[in-house]
Amino acid sequence: MHVAFSIRAQGNSYRLKIPVLAWTLRPFNGVPMRSRVFLIFGLLASVFLGSCGGASAPPPPPVSVTVTPNPISVAIFTTQQFRATVNGQSSTAVTWEVNGVTGGSQATGFISTSGLFVAPSGVPTTSSGNGKVTTTPVTVSAVSTANPNSSGSATVTIFPPNQNPQGGVIKLGSSGGNQNDSSTSGNLITCCGGTLGSLVTRGGTQYILSDNHVLARTDLAAIGESIIQPALVDTSCGQGVFATVGQLSQFYNLEMGTAPKIDAAIAQAVTGAVDPSGNILFLGATTDANNVPLPAAPHAGSGVAASLSMAVTKSGRSTGLTCSTVLSTNATASVQYQKGCGTGTMFSETFTNQVDVAGGSFSAAGDSGSLIVTQNTADPVALVFAGSDADTVGNPVSDVLNFFQSGGNSVTFVGGATHQVIGCTLPVKPASATLTVPSSTASAGGLQKAVAARDAHARELLAYPEVQAVGVGVSYDNPAEPAILLFVNKGQPPRNLPAAVDRIRTRMVEGEPFSERGVLSPEESATLEQSAALPQLVYSISEAEVSRAKIVHEAHVDELMKMDGVQGVGITSSVDSPGEAALMIFLIRGVAHPAIPPVIDGLRTRVRESTRFRAGFGDSQPKRGCSLPSPGKKP
Repeated sequence: MHVAFSIRAQGNSYRLKIPVLAWTLRPFNGVPMRSRVFLIFGLLASVFLGSCGGASAPPPPPVSVTVTPNPISVAIFTTQQFRATVNGQSSTAVTWEVNGVTGGSQATGFISTSGLFVAPSGVPTTSSGNGKVTTTPVTVSAVSTANPNSSGSATVTIFPPNQNPQGGVIKLGSSGGNQNDSSTSGNLITCCGGTLGSLVTRGGTQYILSDNHVLARTDLAAIGESIIQPALVDTSCGQGVFATVGQLSQFYNLEMGTAPKIDAAIAQAVTGAVDPSGNILFLGATTDANNVPLPAAPHAGSGVAASLSMAVTKSGRSTGLTCSTVLSTNATASVQYQKGCGTGTMFSETFTNQVDVAGGSFSAAGDSGSLIVTQNTADPVALVFAGSDADTVGNPVSDVLNFFQSGGNSVTFVGGATHQVIGCTLPVKPASATLTVPSSTASAGGLQKAVAARDAHARELLAYPEVQAVGVGVSYDNPAEPAILLFVNKGQPPRNLPAAVDRIRTRMVEGEPFSERGVLSPEESATLEQSAALPQLVYSISEAEVSRAKIVHEAHVDELMKMDGVQGVGITSSVDSPGEAALMIFLIRGVAHPAIPPVIDGLRTRVRESTRFRAGFGDSQPKRGCSLPSPGKKP
């Protein structure tokens, strides 16, 4: 016999016929036949409903997504159309991402809903973890809208045309270096290079300006050696096309030179080989028809002094046009060098009055020699020569130009009028430099100490008219340490609020009248903080604050630089207390160091950890080099 029935599921009707064997008519363990049949019916119906209807739909079928072209190289600022195929058919039913971010970002490039990719202005970088910052590709992905678990991707290498050979007169900001900047080990030759940064003039003669370790081979070069474009590192170690564009004329001796120490060299430009207007790649105020910034010269003259939070940019061989902010001035920095290209003795030199620019992505290996200029006026500020995975260090242009003046002839930058560097607004205008609120890395014991100090002094802290509440959290000036949070009225001038209480840092949280008052728990503090604006990476401070910081810096820089793990000391702004100056202590990540006091002579301190400051190669790995089979002895 058969049992027939109908089921309606997911808007569809299904009719089932289930056979029932004749022996089922006999009673079984006391269960009557009718009950037995309907028991079977109920079980089968429940299985059917569970698979065909019920609370959830069946999983979508597998989807195969492919992105083309893959792999591909795309120049900075330019566009590339990507296409997605789903199960072998061209499809727009995808969501486009760059490095996992829908629509992309300014740092990695943007992509439209139709798959049109717009490359960033600068080449993305990554830290190798061993002190080296290298360029890195990005991943463009198409995610199926029908099945978000299915996606395809393409690997995109962003490259700057700064590395290319240039026909005719060359623009600056391009790859270049000493023709002899190579070394041989066994059957391998390692070749090096950097950036031909800018053009300067002295006594009517024009010179290419770059670093000692780019043009003068870290003190090893002889005057008159040829300077080429592109550098050996971009010409298969001299086997490709290059042009001689200058002869080494003068350099500061890194090991023997007197203060102020710089890393700089000049090469007399070959007539007809270098753009006499001093144009630098991508530095223009306008773009071409494809929205790529045109070359332009910096503002002519002697440049300007760096100031905190100054918006700056540079055009260099490895990362192209990058834009960031001055994080520290008057910095004393210990920088590591290697004598020779990929080989030779390691040594360190200490520089004073340096300019520190925030962000490891501002420069990478091969950008040494680039000219740092202001974003709004293209005024020269500093000469890139060293860096870490968090910062770029530059010689102030005043020290560089003063060194090369001779016989009453001053040295000035070849250039034109002031202008905006439009590339820093492309492909979209960047957001203001902000500091992501760090998750607390302070130990539980540290937080307990902060709570104890807060409780012991809550009454006196709350007595300040501008303080609405006191809590505990993490310090922005040193995220490894706790802080007592002072919730203060926005816009109300603070009345000498303490920078530390019982050696625990204090941090100001500004806002409109807060919803909470009095003493707050860590959880209440975190909640209340969400109503306040995110802090900036660096703030402008008054000349009075700068002068106060200079006094403390001069009094303590020598002792601080002798401490284990300290590689630099500069002047910056406090993030815990906007408007106040702070002493920036640059630490080498992973190297043990004494405790950094929260306050020195009444001035707040700020801690910044990174890899070792290096110029040229750093440690044992070439920073600017590539290794190829040796073509034989070089002439």
